[in-house]
Amino acid sequence: MKSKLPSLPYLIWMAVFIVIPVGLVLYFAFTTQDGAFTIENISQVGQYTGVLLRSIWLAAVATVICLLIAYPLAFFLSRTRASVQRTFIMLVMLPMWMNFLLRTYAWMTLLENGGLINKFLGFFGLGPVQMINTSGAVVLGMVYNYLPFMILPLHSIMVKIENTTLEAAQDLGANWFQSFRRVVFPLSLPGVMTGVTMVFVPAISTFIISRMLGGGGNSLIGDIIELQFIGASYNPHMGSAISLVLMVIVLLCMSLFNQFDSSGKEGIYS
Repeated sequence: MKSKLPSLPYLIWMAVFIVIPVGLVLYFAFTTQDGAFTIENISQVGQYTGVLLRSIWLAAVATVICLLIAYPLAFFLSRTRASVQRTFIMLVMLPMWMNFLLRTYAWMTLLENGGLINKFLGFFGLGPVQMINTSGAVVLGMVYNYLPFMILPLHSIMVKIENTTLEAAQDLGANWFQSFRRVVFPLSLPGVMTGVTMVFVPAISTFIISRMLGGGGNSLIGDIIELQFIGASYNPHMGSAISLVLMVIVLLCMSLFNQFDSSGKEGIYS
């Protein structure tokens, strides 16, 4: 029987940073300030349905845009020389070396009414265009900050697709579109699912981007959760209830993504 001792650090890590936090969320979500059991907190989450739906919608839009940008970029990058791939991967990761907050502040400077973009448009007699404090600005911030999380898993999968595989498809009479539909896309589907999950999950729960680029009229569910834990409206029980509902939604979305991934794998081997 193999020793379980090597897994002990990981088990401790899971207990401290996963099990205990989730347990605290469950405790606060189903209790009152006196510690009595209640489901009132969960029932009151319905009043934020509009904000939740907007969060899901904007996160989904940002995820689709990231996929449309990252997929062709990752594919063509995977077909280049190894030295070129290393250079471009470094360029993709370079913004991630900068603080997340500073990157978002930079977009505020670009998008505000007196920002660089509107000053540039002013040279052509255009603007100022209202870009800051809009849903579009929030989506732009999501795409900019989370695009690398879509590119990297797609590239790691596509680089494993050999050129000989594509050549074999062409030798069998497949044109470019058929090769993509029957070979490239099914083989890259695990990377697509990983990238979608890595972008959608943080996008739906973000609050910094929506606060700084969206203004008060474009609050997301992450902003509502944050407000429950700070200031005069401090209510960890309500904040935990909203967090729990959001957690369930994210898990359902991830389960749905995994179903698509499984279907794609069955299509490959059938």
